[in-house]
Amino acid sequence: MGADSGPTLINSVQRAFRLLEAVSAHENGAPAKQLARETDLPLATAYHLLRTLVHDGYVRKLADGGFILGERLQTLHTAGRTQALLSRIRPTLAALRDELSSAAYLTFYEEGEIRVAEIVDGPRAPRVDLWVGFEDAGHATALGKSVLRELDEEARKEYLSRHTLSDLTPRTITDTPELLRRLESSPLAPAVTDMEEYSLGTVCVAVPVYAGSTLGSLGVSLRAGRRSHLEEVRARLEEVRARLIPAADRVTRGLSLTI
Repeated sequence: MGADSGPTLINSVQRAFRLLEAVSAHENGAPAKQLARETDLPLATAYHLLRTLVHDGYVRKLADGGFILGERLQTLHTAGRTQALLSRIRPTLAALRDELSSAAYLTFYEEGEIRVAEIVDGPRAPRVDLWVGFEDAGHATALGKSVLRELDEEARKEYLSRHTLSDLTPRTITDTPELLRRLESSPLAPAVTDMEEYSLGTVCVAVPVYAGSTLGSLGVSLRAGRRSHLEEVRARLEEVRARLIPAADRVTRGLSLTI
């Protein structure tokens, strides 16, 4: 039984792909009999595979009995496009990591939340321990604050109305007016910083990026464990900003190219 199951499963997958290709050729849908004929499949096999594809969302059955592509395929297409876009900008993130000896991060503002899309780190540039999700820590991270700084007043107010300014470290800003004041008066603008506000011993710097019309942020994390080390990091902020801004321009160009 074990020897036969492999080829049988492979054949089923191949037949399912052939059916999907046939379905995709009919924008207004096609009935099972026509699809079976076009793919040279027995009608019973076509019915069985179509029921499975409908159940999993890859195909949708219309009221008239025809079949069209389902929403699950669109989700896969979108995910694949996102992966292709990220593959374009990973070399830029890796170069930034190597230049600054710091982990590089990319976030996007999607569906009202700030989400991490990519992290490029290494043995000499470890990532921050994301012990609190970025969706709940936008006020305490440079990446989140960069997004908040770029939002218009209404969108920023709406975001803050849904998120508590939790006290993550003794340095976290938990007062909304103070947070807004610092966002507007960042001395490194358009860069913003997180001076151990998310995690003690870590300083982050971030600048805005765009993927088409989607706002995001590009940032790096720097280790600052001791007080003397923290002062060294503070002295490097201008250098970090100077490296981040052109890198952000390259990332925006890469993310905005059509696939």
